[in-house]
Amino acid sequence: MNVDIGNALASVASPGVSRESLERLDDQVADAHERIETGMANAEHGYEALNLPQRTDPDEIRRAVEPVADADALLTVGIGGSALGAATITEALADESDTEAIYLDNVDPEWITAHLERLPLENTAINVVSRSGTTAETLANFLVVRDAFESAGVDWTERTIVTTGESGPLRDLSERHDLPSLKVPDGVPGRFSALSAVGMVAAAVCGHDLEAFLSGAAAEAETLTGSLFDCPAYAYGATTYALDQRGAGVNAMVPYAESLETYAEWFAQLWAESLGKDDLGQTPVRALGVTDQHSQLQLYRAGPRDKLVTFVSPGSFDDRPIPETDVEALSYLGDSTLGELLEAEFEATEASLAAAGRPNVRIELDGVDEYELGGLLYGMEAATVLAGELYGVNTFEQPAVEWAKKATRGLLGGGDFEEAEAVAEKTELRIER
Repeated sequence: MNVDIGNALASVASPGVSRESLERLDDQVADAHERIETGMANAEHGYEALNLPQRTDPDEIRRAVEPVADADALLTVGIGGSALGAATITEALADESDTEAIYLDNVDPEWITAHLERLPLENTAINVVSRSGTTAETLANFLVVRDAFESAGVDWTERTIVTTGESGPLRDLSERHDLPSLKVPDGVPGRFSALSAVGMVAAAVCGHDLEAFLSGAAAEAETLTGSLFDCPAYAYGATTYALDQRGAGVNAMVPYAESLETYAEWFAQLWAESLGKDDLGQTPVRALGVTDQHSQLQLYRAGPRDKLVTFVSPGSFDDRPIPETDVEALSYLGDSTLGELLEAEFEATEASLAAAGRPNVRIELDGVDEYELGGLLYGMEAATVLAGELYGVNTFEQPAVEWAKKATRGLLGGGDFEEAEAVAEKTELRIER
């Protein structure tokens, strides 16, 4: 992963950050890196996520998934960090797998039913993921899936892998039915867990190269030094922080590859849940190049100057020529390929923002494969941790999310929670037809 912050400099953009300001900020980066190194060395909560490239055992994951390695489809039942990392990997590499990966990360009943009715359950695997084993959405969906398998006469115990903590309902279930199980690593929040079994079970079932994925992440870890000028991840984290301090409170993540659309969703959770505290943090926005040049670019180029646009350039890919046409106005396309058109659209969009003085950053990959994905995900996690240090927030907690969980549980009769009582206090101003 390489990062180009040239179009975020004050000489190009407003808001922008000067080279001199970055050099002053680099002293804070050095202090933050020292804190990060200490946290990693002591396996402290959250910082332990940055040790995963060395700690995750791909052989253990492959052994666990062996009973369902021939599955035509994989249902991963999880939500948030229990699903988005895995989805990012398998959807980026979907063309390389014969196994369809589906993620039940919502409780929309019609959507769930549609999936269960169309899948060949007799050759579908289940991967249920929850550290606590008590996540309401995950457990509800798992109960629905299990019932669907039983109704179809399929033994769900022969098709299920469990990824959970050391104790809890799912751990008890896996022991009672002797299910293959893997452990959610200690000290790693869900949104930082893509490089563990949480994110890699699905990749293993889909036949992807786990070693290459971890190697890419490990290579990115080697770049973590005490200077933003030597480390792409720190350059990104520090630059986004500096731009936010100068008014760019929105960060639009725009990958220029259809296969990386889910990556933008993964990033949005990572950035929002980690940094959105104490009235601080950028708001992540998800977009897709070139699609959203026709739906969002107008705002980014001519709207309020409160946005940073982050491009992800995928590098090489399998290309396809554009057929020649006898329509004179379109004849220039016949000498090009779709890849060349994609690259031209990306460079034109990047240049149009710079011409309008709007800050943008380019993240460059050498392609979309296991190695590059590992580096990208690790790099963004490290950037998030650095940004959290600069903001002075606890990057690894999520109290606002816990509040809503308690309210939901209380509304469903799962206990007495004052958060649930607040729901009844909603202020209403209804306009009815």
